[in-house]
Amino acid sequence: MPTIQKTLMFAMGFVTSLASFATVCAVLGLPEWVTGKIEFRDSSFTNGTILVTYGLFRGMSTQELNSGLAESDLVFEVLKILPNSSRKSLHSVVIVLLFLSLFTSLLSSGLTFFNSISNPYQTWLGPTSIFVWNGLNMAFVLVAMILFVVNTQANGLSVALSSLLYSSQGNIYGSTTHIYGYVFWLMIPILLFNSITILLITVYQNLRYHRKQEHRKPMENAPKDGILF
Repeated sequence: MPTIQKTLMFAMGFVTSLASFATVCAVLGLPEWVTGKIEFRDSSFTNGTILVTYGLFRGMSTQELNSGLAESDLVFEVLKILPNSSRKSLHSVVIVLLFLSLFTSLLSSGLTFFNSISNPYQTWLGPTSIFVWNGLNMAFVLVAMILFVVNTQANGLSVALSSLLYSSQGNIYGSTTHIYGYVFWLMIPILLFNSITILLITVYQNLRYHRKQEHRKPMENAPKDGILF
């Protein structure tokens, strides 16, 4: 049976791993990743803005005209309306990375729980594996954040979505500004949860090492005759 100290440390690691798993689920499911505000002029020289809010799978677009009647709000599926292009490829890579993050969070949760109730003798069921999976999780999330921003800002994903949604209007697009929503920033807590899990297991490993060293000291300081006897 594990010691109380080990049970507590790994149980806290289980909680942070589970929190990471739940947050990745929310990030994958919620659409409020980013809102693009796009200025445009249509074929009748009517000016206005398009607000397109989207996440990994779903989105919604709203027109705001300076004069006249705007079209009703449009709900869309991101991957369905995007043609095969670098934008769609990068968007798909972000989705894959976050599903890998979900998988590694689940593995970390299972391993921390297993270590809190038992003493696994195999290395890859212990702390080493927890370090690896949490490190990979952080890498997947960080790369996903960077690629999403690159695809949105440099690759013009918002304008591409707008032009596809309103292709019949012959809009001419102007400047675009982006506001990243709370779902995008939820990926920072994922990084924090993984960091806390790694920190907890590192602290436990250090405490275990010092405890072993203290057990060795009486033997090292004992007289040789006593040891032989």
